[in-house]
Formats: sequence, C-alpha cells, structure tokens
Amino acid sequence: MNIRVVRLLVTVLLVGMFSFFAYSLVSKAKHTDVGDKAYNFELPNLDGSHTRLSDFKGQVVVINYYATWCAPCQDEAPELESFGKDYGDKYKLIMINRGETKDRVKQFLKKYNTPATYLFDYNAKVSKLFNVTGQPETFVIDKQGVIREHYNGPLTEMQIYNFAKKYDM
Repeated sequence: MNIRVVRLLVTVLLVGMFSFFAYSLVSKAKHTDVGDKAYNFELPNLDGSHTRLSDFKGQVVVINYYATWCAPCQDEAPELESFGKDYGDKYKLIMINRGETKDRVKQFLKKYNTPATYLFDYNAKVSKLFNVTGQPETFVIDKQGVIREHYNGPLTEMQIYNFAKKYDM
C-alpha cells in the first residue's frame, strides 16, 4: 500500500476519533446519581394535574420506574402494593411509567391496586436525568432530597422498607 494512502487513512481516523470524543463531551447529558440532589421533576399524574418531587419535601420518597408489560414489574407489583398499604403513610411511594397511556395503567391498577402517586414520563426526559436504563428501577430519596439508593430489578416489600427506613432520621 502506498505510504500516502496510509498517512491519509491515519489522519482521517485521528480526526474522526477526536471529533467523536469532542461531540461526546459537548453533548453529554446531565444526570443524577446516588449521593446527588434529586432533580425536582414535574410530571402529569392519573387525574391530569401535575406532581412535583418537591411536593414531598421533608419526606422519604421511594420512586419506582415500571411498565405494565414488564414481567419483573408484574412480579414486583404485589410487593409494592403491600409496601404502599403498610408504609405508605410514612414513606411516599411514586410510580413512574415511561411511555404508556393512562388507560393502560388504569387497567394495570385494576389488578395491582398499589396505593401510590402514579406519574407519566412520556418522553423519558426525567428517566434520562435519573439515569434509568430499564424497569423496574427503584430510587430512595432522603428527607433532604438526596438520592440514597438506586436499585435495578424487582424488590420485596421488606427490601423497600429497609432501604427507606435507613433515611428516616
């Protein structure tokens, strides 16, 4: 192969790599993680009004991302229902659905009647800020609004309770 061709290919490769890394740095999405102050989102709820995370200031909040079609979410639903019934007065449970209709969620609630605040993240903006990669995913936010736990996968009622009570000070 001609030395000019090799130099040209190396130059194109280097320019491409630098361009990719520069673009990645510039377009890097901001997101929160464990130990960070939780983003104060505002999302629509079942009745058509909006709910903000700051509405629960001073409370331990459990946020659960779920989907009605998700098998692990369906497995976890009775545990969330029990948690909501047993500890919902003490710890606020927020269920966030990504991309499904209110009617579909209402059908889901006929089977799994979890006492919680149901919110809709239609464009996944909030889930991106919380770095949600799937469902179910659960977050525990302390009374100061700091994310203390982030768990991927289904949880039991007692696991959720044990996470929440650690930050009830």
